[in-house]
Amino acid sequence: MSKNTVVQKKSNTKQKILKVSSSLFSEYGFKATSVRKIASEVGIRESALYNHFKNKEEIFLCVAKEIFTSPFAEKNSDIKESALKGKAFLQKFAMQYKLLTFDKNNENMFRLLMIELFQNRELREQFMNEFHNENIKVLSEAFFIMMQNSLIRSADPMMVSYEFLSTLFYIRLQITLLRFDSSSTNSLSTQFEKHVEFFWDSIRV
Repeated sequence: MSKNTVVQKKSNTKQKILKVSSSLFSEYGFKATSVRKIASEVGIRESALYNHFKNKEEIFLCVAKEIFTSPFAEKNSDIKESALKGKAFLQKFAMQYKLLTFDKNNENMFRLLMIELFQNRELREQFMNEFHNENIKVLSEAFFIMMQNSLIRSADPMMVSYEFLSTLFYIRLQITLLRFDSSSTNSLSTQFEKHVEFFWDSIRV
């Protein structure tokens, strides 16, 4: 077996572990999901799982990272090109955020993460770094470019980013809470788009 084949096989197994773990965490919660259960569902020995992750906490944090990652993570060059589209940039960002919100597995993990954030310091730190800081960074760069090109009014790019992101997060939280009680979310289904329209009208030149 070639070295590339071994690396590919190891990568595939790691991704399968993350996928299975995400489903188990979503269904049973963090505490009730054991490493043995994860390994069994993946189809490998428990000892083999430790070749990929040092413990259950690391697996959980890797799954959480996928939930927290900026919905619009692009290279700087791509951000500049996209930001010049102005409103279209915000529409794409909000749409990616909406897709994450209504994804069933993502929703379950988001709900679980809101609980675990208060019990796990490492997870809180990752939340701030991977979700909050990364999103603010991407948005700040985009808004700064828009300001430089007179697409929107001059202001503190970071504060503008906070204003835009906080409403998206609140809508996501509202939807998660409603779905938890099996309540209708129809009234919120277009809130992401309405937010972009309202926000853009308030900052454009």
